[in-house]
Amino acid sequence: MLKLNITTNKLPVQVERIFENLVTLNSPKSRKFSKMSFETEKERFLKMELVEKRKYYHTADIITSDQLMTWPDYWRKNKDSIKSIDTEEIEKTKKELANKISIMQGDITSLEIDAIVNAANSSLLGGGGVDGAIHRASGPNLKKECATLNGCRVGEAKITGGYKLPAKYVIHTVGPRGENPGKLKECYLNSLNVAKQNNLKTIAFPCISTGVYGYPQRPAAKVAITTVKQFLQENVNDIEKVIFCLFLDTDKEIYEELLQKYFATD
Repeated sequence: MLKLNITTNKLPVQVERIFENLVTLNSPKSRKFSKMSFETEKERFLKMELVEKRKYYHTADIITSDQLMTWPDYWRKNKDSIKSIDTEEIEKTKKELANKISIMQGDITSLEIDAIVNAANSSLLGGGGVDGAIHRASGPNLKKECATLNGCRVGEAKITGGYKLPAKYVIHTVGPRGENPGKLKECYLNSLNVAKQNNLKTIAFPCISTGVYGYPQRPAAKVAITTVKQFLQENVNDIEKVIFCLFLDTDKEIYEELLQKYFATD
């Protein structure tokens, strides 16, 4: 135990050093350096040649956008195993639009694309599920940058660098707790608008709010798909591919069924 020297009224050297370190870390200069640290790393990774950046990935099993089948190709290949729907429910879509949609079942942090969407909590400082996986794969600078964003309200979307992730950027959005179609739609729409504003062409979404936040899977999938379709119809030249990255078998089955309805081609 460290003891105060009564005769000199001085702290032991070890304690003095601790206080000096705390003061230094909390100084404006130190805070500026900390901020510059993540900003420098962010720019470094964004400008890094792909061959070099791949050395930092948490996995060698990366997936690029062109490796994923478009929805029409996926449908043709798998239609015999996909649950069919009533043909009266089908909404015909231009092939140009349907070709912008892909689905995959797997790890969103393995996608080497422009942006992946993080189903974040309001602090933006990491959590469980996909949120925790993204923070772990990106490295500590993601949390440092997120700490400068002053959190995020439900339905909002904010962008950061991707750092050691295969994705260049992470778009963070906070989904509603329980079923709230209006707020969930805002999550998808605001994320797409952030991608558009930053000239990002490929983006992947996890299933927002369907985990511990308790949004029922099928209603959430319907909001996701219809919102993305509406955005693509209105911004056809701004996004090249939207990937629905699914984890559970039940999510995959739901998306396969609903995509038949909303992205069926002639």
